[in-house]
Amino acid sequence: MPLFSQTITDFWREPFLNGDVLYSDEVFTVAINSDLSEDRRVMVLETSDGRVMAVLTPALADKLGLYQRQDLSEPTFRRKLNEAGVTLHGADYLFYFSEADKNVLLQENLEGVLCQLTEQDDAVFSEFQSSASEQDLDDAYVELDHWAVFGSFEQNRLVSAASMYPWENAQIADLGVLTLTPFRGKGHARKVVRSISKYACDQGYEPQYRCQLDNQASTSLAKAAGLTLFGKWEVISPDSTD
Repeated sequence: MPLFSQTITDFWREPFLNGDVLYSDEVFTVAINSDLSEDRRVMVLETSDGRVMAVLTPALADKLGLYQRQDLSEPTFRRKLNEAGVTLHGADYLFYFSEADKNVLLQENLEGVLCQLTEQDDAVFSEFQSSASEQDLDDAYVELDHWAVFGSFEQNRLVSAASMYPWENAQIADLGVLTLTPFRGKGHARKVVRSISKYACDQGYEPQYRCQLDNQASTSLAKAAGLTLFGKWEVISPDSTD
C-alpha cells in the first residue's frame, strides 16, 4: 500500500513534473511551468524522503539565467533566487493521513463526541473568537463560514474549534485549528482535528494540515492527531522584489 493517497501525490507532482524539466538528479529537480499563477510563480517542495523539487515560470527562469542541461544544486538555485531579489515565504510543513492511518480514522466512532458548527452557532463562535488573541486568530484561520467547522466544548463553552475549506480546486481540504489558551493540553485540539478530518474523508476529501516549521506545538498536535509529515513547501513571498 502506498504511504499517501494518489490524490495527494498527484496534486503535488502535477505542477512540478508537468512542466519542462531543466535539471534533474537523484535529489534535486527544477522545472519550468507556464501554467503557474502569479502568486505561485516559484515553489519548492522537499518531500519527507529528502528529495527537493523546484518549479518556476519561464519568465522567472529567464531572469535567474536558468537554461537546460546546466549543472544545478539546491544551494545554487537558492543563491540565484536571492541574487535576483526573489524571496520565498517561510516554509510550511505539510501533514496528511497515511492510507493506513486514514483507514483507522474512518473506523473510529466519533459520533456525539464533538459538535459540527453552523451559522446558527454565531453567538457561541463570536464569544470563542473574542477570547483568543489576534495572533492566534491570524495563525489558525478558523472561520465559521468555512466549508466545515467542528468544535469542542467544556461546561457549555466553545474552547476549541477547527475549520476546513477545499484547497486549490483539488479533493484536498486545508484545516486550521485553534484552542483557547487555558484549555490547551487537554486533548480538545486532537479530537476536533480527528473529527473534522473524518468528516472530510467521508466527503471524499484528503485532510491537509499545514504549519510553520518553528511552530512546535502545532507540529506536535499534527502527530498526536495521527497525521504524517509529507514534506516542506515554500512559495514566493508576497513581498518579493522580483
